[in-house]
Amino acid sequence: MENYGVDRLGIAPSAVYRNLCPAELVEKTIIRGEGRLTDKGALLVNTGKYTGRSPKDKFIVDSEGVHENISWGNVNRPVSREVFNSIKKDMIEYMNNKEVFIFDGFAGADKKFTRKFRVINELPSQNLFIRNLLIRPTEEELKNFGEADFTILAAPGYKCAPEKYGINSEAAIIIDYEAKFAIIAGSAYSGEIKKTVFAVMNYVMPVEENILPMHCSANMDPETGDTAVFFGLSGTGKTTLSADPSRKLIGDDEHGWSDEGIFNFEGGCYAKCIDLEEEREPEIYNSIRFGSVVENVVVDNNRVPDYYDDTITENTRVGYPVDFISNAQIPGIGGIPKVVIFLTADAFGVLPPISKLSRNAAMYHFVTGFTSKLAGTERGVTEPVPTFSTLFGEPFMPLDASVYAEMLGERLDKYGTDVYLVNTGWSGGPYGVGSRMKLKYTRAMVTAALKGDLKNVHYIHNDTFNLDVPVSCPDVPSDILDPRDTWEDVTAYDVQAKKLAGMFKENFEKKYPNMPDEIKDAGPKG
Repeated sequence: MENYGVDRLGIAPSAVYRNLCPAELVEKTIIRGEGRLTDKGALLVNTGKYTGRSPKDKFIVDSEGVHENISWGNVNRPVSREVFNSIKKDMIEYMNNKEVFIFDGFAGADKKFTRKFRVINELPSQNLFIRNLLIRPTEEELKNFGEADFTILAAPGYKCAPEKYGINSEAAIIIDYEAKFAIIAGSAYSGEIKKTVFAVMNYVMPVEENILPMHCSANMDPETGDTAVFFGLSGTGKTTLSADPSRKLIGDDEHGWSDEGIFNFEGGCYAKCIDLEEEREPEIYNSIRFGSVVENVVVDNNRVPDYYDDTITENTRVGYPVDFISNAQIPGIGGIPKVVIFLTADAFGVLPPISKLSRNAAMYHFVTGFTSKLAGTERGVTEPVPTFSTLFGEPFMPLDASVYAEMLGERLDKYGTDVYLVNTGWSGGPYGVGSRMKLKYTRAMVTAALKGDLKNVHYIHNDTFNLDVPVSCPDVPSDILDPRDTWEDVTAYDVQAKKLAGMFKENFEKKYPNMPDEIKDAGPKG
């Protein structure tokens, strides 16, 4: 029996399956009683206790080879190699006499920078998920795959003993950059596998390739080839806004920016399903079909999903190959971005719906990464919570923020890329009082930015947030562009705006005391 190297790990499986097709993986899941089909044929699974990422259970092995590179702290928590190897050993023993599912695939659509990943799964449904999310090799590429650049072992059924290992819970997501190996124990939430790949790329791309890794979506104009990238945390609209039927989708979440352009790290999309409607998001809606993996969505007796039902979690998800999107750019490669858009979901309801940023302001907001964690994205988050996530992806960035920030600044200087801050959050009041910005207006603002319609319009300066706000935008009511005008009580707006501006300043001074003054001065004034 060909076991593709699992014997070298010490696993003695009952069977090894490598790069099975979707039909085989779906069959395996259903036969094992681990999932069922929706009315459209998508594989539906319940991830159990963990319905979102578990950041407090994420660690990095503190080894001599990487110690000086990692930005250690509350996000990048160190763990010894002894602990890592001990958990890994116990996971391997747990996998004995079980079916093992392997997917060998690629991260990085640009062949010059591609990395080979081997993902070893306990669950066939998770193997289908990562098959969808990574770049799938051709038969010839699979035949000549050879050794992987990085290996991930995912065993949700193995529960850690936290008191034994000195960790937080039964779950553990640990990366050993030097050994080129990662383990994911205790959690069946497939997003942990996807983000582990991302965290690996976020280390190797800057260190080995001088490429800026970005937590962003990207698309391009099919006629001009002009590209745009959308930064933002989960739930801020990266997937929705980049899945524009009038543009080619390069990717919805993870990209690299080289001297030649941008490229997708992935071969698939991982979209939120909550409140999903065909009319508003047809590309995502119609991608929920055979071959896709749906997590924690409630269905009726006829297996019809109810995307408004958050009984299990608000963080309902679907993972599907990018070519399920009719206008996907294959391979996921584009030119130098003409426009960069920072997406934020402001639960205070005080930021303008769109602002044009100078180079220094762009650097400030990139480093700051203000948004609101939306319900369900992480365990324990049940309502929007204001947060500052460095680089719009702090949990996945192992290096110091200045490394990534300087790389972005160099590219903005070199290419003259326009940068905008777009608030997809609340207007007319804070969360619970105001309302979420209408998607059609956000789309219109983004379209205007991409077409260059906002280059020459008149702007007014918002003194509190130190932002330049357009007074007009095609297909957007002018009275919503100034957020103060949308509040019934402008005094209450001023109080909330000053409060948020103060949070910006406090966060920046605490986290980035060594940032140059010209960047610090580009932020809110309060």
